[in-house]
Amino acid sequence: MGFPFVAVEGQEKLKKALLLNYINPKIGGLLIRGEKGTAKSTLVRALGELFPERKFINMPLHITEDNLLGSLDVEKTIRFGRKIFQEGLLQKVHGGILYIDEINLLGESILAILLEVLSRGRCYIEREGFSLSYDSEFVLIGSMNPEELELKASLIDKFGLYVEVEGSKDILERMNIIKKCLDYERNPEFFSKQYKEEERVLKQKIEQARNKLKEIQVQETIMNIAVRMVEEANTEGNRAEIILLETAKAIAAFDKRSYLNFEDMKEAATYVLVHRRRKERKTEELFKRSPEEQEKERTLEEVQNQEEQEGSTKEQEFVPPKEKEETTFSIGDTFAVKELVHKNTLHLKKRRGSGKRLKTTTSLKQGRDIKSGFPKRKMEDFAFAATIRAAAPHQKRREKKFVKISIQKEDIRIKIREKRIGTHILFVVDSSGSMGAKKRMRAVKGAIFSLLQDAYEKRDKVALVAFRKKSAEELLSMTRSIELAKKQLQNLATGGKTPLAEGLFKAYQLIRQLKKKDGEIYPLLVLISDGRANISLHGKDPIEESLEMARKIKKEGIPSVVIDTEEGFTLLEMAKNISEAMGAEYYRLENIQAEDMLKLLKKRM
Repeated sequence: MGFPFVAVEGQEKLKKALLLNYINPKIGGLLIRGEKGTAKSTLVRALGELFPERKFINMPLHITEDNLLGSLDVEKTIRFGRKIFQEGLLQKVHGGILYIDEINLLGESILAILLEVLSRGRCYIEREGFSLSYDSEFVLIGSMNPEELELKASLIDKFGLYVEVEGSKDILERMNIIKKCLDYERNPEFFSKQYKEEERVLKQKIEQARNKLKEIQVQETIMNIAVRMVEEANTEGNRAEIILLETAKAIAAFDKRSYLNFEDMKEAATYVLVHRRRKERKTEELFKRSPEEQEKERTLEEVQNQEEQEGSTKEQEFVPPKEKEETTFSIGDTFAVKELVHKNTLHLKKRRGSGKRLKTTTSLKQGRDIKSGFPKRKMEDFAFAATIRAAAPHQKRREKKFVKISIQKEDIRIKIREKRIGTHILFVVDSSGSMGAKKRMRAVKGAIFSLLQDAYEKRDKVALVAFRKKSAEELLSMTRSIELAKKQLQNLATGGKTPLAEGLFKAYQLIRQLKKKDGEIYPLLVLISDGRANISLHGKDPIEESLEMARKIKKEGIPSVVIDTEEGFTLLEMAKNISEAMGAEYYRLENIQAEDMLKLLKKRM
């Protein structure tokens, strides 16, 4: 006996979104995004128990294609001598609700199949010598914790409604949550009985709303409002208008009305348009600075520019003067990074060994078994069940000597596996005092943020190491959360000397640790610095120590890129020397445009 739907404290918006989908399945499902412990899965499962007459299936994350789509029923096929199909989950859920907890962790091949069937409303199968199709219309509900992994924007758009949930901040509400949880654990049956009448009233209201929905007509004025709302949100296509109107109809029906009004449309927009907005904002608008910060930045820039001009003819130009006050620069202009991976490393492309992106099929005996195929050369990773299924239809006409099942060469199948891997990008950023001149740090932050956005879309992991004063610090461990990365990048301050060798050593250690944990990851070190080292790691010459560390990174076989931030009339090209010692791709920050950034990472990823 599960926790009653009406007993859940708070989360009223999520409750209503779930009920709206039950009232009107044309809405197209719901994506719930929020931290752990916010009753996401509790409410969804409680909805299934509230309406037991409607199919409710909880789909496991590691489901195979055979279980999802259906496959040959081996036992019946052998017994009757003809191909008999065993229905899969998508056939069973027709007309019901399909729930996937932690949908952001679902394998990409399974997710692609799921979304294709969802959009068509019908499933088509052609495999193992037979083809068939069946209806599969269902409401898809997914929940996810953004700390673990984000969904691509293109996938989020497939969900009709979107609700973001968070834990309650109200002390009284939190106390009630604790009390209800303890009461339920003590006696689930007695606890649930207390809410039977309230659940009966809610069910009756929902059934009335489902009937009322048939009476609702959409006026032209309401259509006009929908078009204007969607246009203002800058969404793609006409799908949003339709879902907006279907949601508004469910809201009106829930309120026992047979007409729509503006308030219905406003409420519907909070569910439908939030995750579809494409309104582009400049980086300056995303990271606004106060007038005081802007003035402070301008003053520091003028002082540092003057010092650079005075010292440009001196041999020791790279040695900074007395340490200045720390300064935090805003994030500079960003640009679109189109595609950071070669065509031969695209998702799900089969290759020997591990790949460089999040999901890939592999011929190694590692990863999750997702389907079967024919062996190409020698027979490896034998797929027993798939082989039996292939042989089953032929048993009545095959000669069987001392065996129950006759298996021939053409029946043999092997497993095709999918393994979760990916690119791990480590940004090693020089945040010493020299980076403040001519707004270098703003430009650096802009370039990094552009790559963070691309890494987010590709589901890569990123980490950030900054070095200044006398040490290097790991500001951000490997993560897929763009919000965490953005926060650390925004707060990254400049000031002090340049312990370059320390920064490289820190990066070297971190990547070695990562490779020990998982030998199949693909690391990429991105060093952003002017190369003007002036702090020693072990008491030696700072420049020579930095070159030694660079050579060590090359010897370890760590792919790397160096972005040189040096500017001025006299160029010492120290960062260029570092890149040569490291075996890295070398680029100058002032010359990097969108296409250049694209090319430099394509070569390494």
